[in-house]
Order: sequence, then C-alpha cells, then structure tokens
Amino acid sequence: MMLGSRLLLAVLWLLHWLPLPLQAALGSALGTLLHAVAGSRRAIALRNVELCFPEMSERDRRALVKTHFRWLARSILERGLLWYASGERLRRLIRVEGDVALAERSERPVMWLVPHFMGLDVAGAATQLFQTRHVASIYQEQSDAVMDAAIRRGRLRYDQGEVFPRSDSAKPLIRAIRKGWAFFNLPDMDFGERDAAFVPFFGVPAATAVGLSYIARSTGAAVVPCVARMLPEGGYVARFYPAWRDFPSGDEQADARRMMAFIEERVLEMPEQYHWLHKRFKTRPEGEPRFY
Repeated sequence: MMLGSRLLLAVLWLLHWLPLPLQAALGSALGTLLHAVAGSRRAIALRNVELCFPEMSERDRRALVKTHFRWLARSILERGLLWYASGERLRRLIRVEGDVALAERSERPVMWLVPHFMGLDVAGAATQLFQTRHVASIYQEQSDAVMDAAIRRGRLRYDQGEVFPRSDSAKPLIRAIRKGWAFFNLPDMDFGERDAAFVPFFGVPAATAVGLSYIARSTGAAVVPCVARMLPEGGYVARFYPAWRDFPSGDEQADARRMMAFIEERVLEMPEQYHWLHKRFKTRPEGEPRFY
C-alpha cells in the first residue's frame, strides 16, 4: 500500500508542473473513468442526491453525479498543486473574497466553518497564504503512514500550526484556540450519534455534530463560514463570509440546524461540487430504516 501511495504522490508532484487548465482537463477525464468503474461509490452519491433532491428527475440526478465525479478527480489531481506549487503561484490562482485576515485583528479567536466541498483544501491553503495567524485543524488519520505524513505536511506547508487526529481528545485543540490560534473546522459529516443532533439536511434527518456550538462556547470563538469554489478552466475562489452573530445561541440543536441551513444554500449554488460520496445519512434515528 505504501508503494502505491509513493507512486501516487510522485504523479501528483509531476502533474503540479503542468498549466492548471491542462490539469483540469486531465482531472475531468479521470473523473469520467472513475464514474464508470466506481460502482459502489456511484451508488452512494446517487442515493444521497435522490434523498436531497427527490423532485429531480433520475436523468438529471445521474448527470449531476457524473459531473460530480469530474470535480472529485480534479480535486485529487490538483491537490498536488496545493501541496507542491510555490506560494507565489498559489496566490495568483486563488482569488479571495471577504475578510480572510479577520483572525489577525479579532480580539476573539476565529473558527472557520468549512463544509465538505471539493475545494476545501483550497480554503485551507488560503487561510495560510493570506493571513498570518497560526491555524489548527482536525483530520482523519490514515492507516497508510506515507499518505498520512503527506496529508499532514501538505496541510501545514505555510504555517507552524497543527492538525489534530479526529480520534484524539479535543483538549489540545481547545488549548490551541484559547492561546489565539484560528481553527479550520469541517463539521458537516456523519460522525455517529455521539455529540450529535438529528437535524434536517434537505428535509432528511441527519446526524450532525454539535461541536461547532461547544467550541464556540468554550473558547469564545467567532464563527466565520468559508467555501472554496473550483473554476471550470482552472483557478479558485475562496469566499469568507461575515462572522455569525448571536452564535452560539444556547440551543445546540438550533445551532446545528443553522449550520446545515447555511450549507444547503451553498449546495444549491454548486451542487456538483459538494461531497456526495460520503454516507451523510448513515446514522439513523432509532427505528428508522437504513438508506445504504
């Protein structure tokens, strides 16, 4: 497995030298191939889209998922660009909208709320390239040591912050935020029932982490949503929204619903770039049938 990871990383390193429009074209072609061969993942994506957009025709759902695979493959290949290209090149390719440098000036810690769109690693790069505050994040630890090291190294290229394994205690993360680090938070996946509330996502109850409320309450952090969009011919836009007012509200379920409502709005803006391959509705309320 580690030999395969080294080969993949070598390919990503080689591809990052290519012009981005050519990388984008290669990624789209690879995505078409992946869509054809990745039957189980294709079925998960189709099921998610069916649950979230029941009014959409089957033909349109299949077209959406096929397009999604193209963006997925692009995000994989272009990760080499984010991991290996110079900071100067990335600054030219990433257009920032909104106040990325709020964390530098804010008297409160800043917690970026970053949903799982295909450009989330672009958002991560932007938080390091366009502001100077140390950044903490959480990631899913990989069983492959080579890939695990590559992910950690790639996400800490321009900052002396830290990425904490999701399986670890939250205490080191809380300490980092309290001493002034910004927090890059990706809380919109199904992590099970623990520390979660069932709130609707496009009308379907979804196990949703309430950690956004807990961390904001524990650290006094301001919540700043951030969404990165990949552009068709290459390049990116990382948009930083205004900090949320009246958050946390004191009602964790209401806060989780506010988060999911925000994500729903962004999904409607670019549904093909949301992460449909995740089993978002894997955890079900007691007594409800499974979807997958």
